[in-house]
Amino acid sequence: MIYFDNSATTKPYKEVLDTYMTVSDQFFGNPSSIHKLGGRSEQLLSKARNQIAELLSVQPSEIIFTSGGTEGNNLAIKGTAMMHRSRGKHLITTEIEHPSIYEAYKQLEDLGFEVTYLSPNEDGFISVDQLKNALRDDTILVSVIHVNNETGAIQPIAEIGRLLTDYPKVFFHVDAVQGVGKVPLNIKQAAIDLLSISGHKFHSVKGTGILYIREGVTLSSLMTGGSQEREIRSGTENLAGIVAMAKALRITLEKQKTMNDHLYNMRNALIQNLEMIDYTVLNSPQSDFAPHIINISFVGLKPEVIVHALSEENVFISTKSACSSKTFEISRVLQSMGKNEKVASSAVRISLSYENTMSEVEQFNKIIKEVIKNLYKVMG
Repeated sequence: MIYFDNSATTKPYKEVLDTYMTVSDQFFGNPSSIHKLGGRSEQLLSKARNQIAELLSVQPSEIIFTSGGTEGNNLAIKGTAMMHRSRGKHLITTEIEHPSIYEAYKQLEDLGFEVTYLSPNEDGFISVDQLKNALRDDTILVSVIHVNNETGAIQPIAEIGRLLTDYPKVFFHVDAVQGVGKVPLNIKQAAIDLLSISGHKFHSVKGTGILYIREGVTLSSLMTGGSQEREIRSGTENLAGIVAMAKALRITLEKQKTMNDHLYNMRNALIQNLEMIDYTVLNSPQSDFAPHIINISFVGLKPEVIVHALSEENVFISTKSACSSKTFEISRVLQSMGKNEKVASSAVRISLSYENTMSEVEQFNKIIKEVIKNLYKVMG
């Protein structure tokens, strides 16, 4: 099997699964319970929070545990908008956000908020000047994705953060789901107020996530009914998942220090081969790109047909974001970049992890050449 769909989800590390099983077995007490079992669970929860905070170079009190990126994005955006709506109802985001952000803003428009959607250039980048020109006296929130989940374009987060320090009433939210463990980002230096992370994107178990909330930032809760997570996110904590996520984050950040070149080398070998295939258009940028994501169009072929044909060869890639890949709609992200309908409607995404090998890349290069050649032949 060749698994090149790591931006959709990653296979959990064995050590992470072992940790999950151990915690589930030995620390099953509710961290909110006042008896000894609950106390042991609460101590372990605090330890995991401290470990994650240290890994991210933030304070433990700034870490809120969620079920993943979608919840984190919704909590950050809607929680900020509802808490601070008396100050203004103007929000800014981009046309290249993950659906969990884009659709959250669409929902807020229905509730009376005004949203400015920034358009990317042809390479998929938002400009800082464009954002500056969109700011108004009643702007209360800006959301910009760190690494685009479809193209791998890295947005100028640090520059945006520096700009927004001159606008202290505007909160800055970043979706860092695709960047964590692959593209370095210093949360404090980038002056980020809210940042979303999803555990299953870096080899943890599904249903785990982190929302960083800078000290002093206040949100309205989306889920009420308990005092967990500073009363921002009620519900019994997924302790086994949280501890497993802490381990996965540590392992992945260690790999980032020593194996980042490995990702770039695999990406380069893939692109070199893919661009030799007829009727291809590379949609990922040539610079300022994440090393693990390639978006490419095989013009005239339906992406779902390519994905299914490769599946028959035990090779796994995806179309666009896994959250919306089953809709078979043309990529909103690629259209916003100015890609024509033929290109935008024939794109697939290849996404790597540190666990992939150059041997897999070589096998993939042979298989995809044959598969694409046969699909074009069938089309006549």
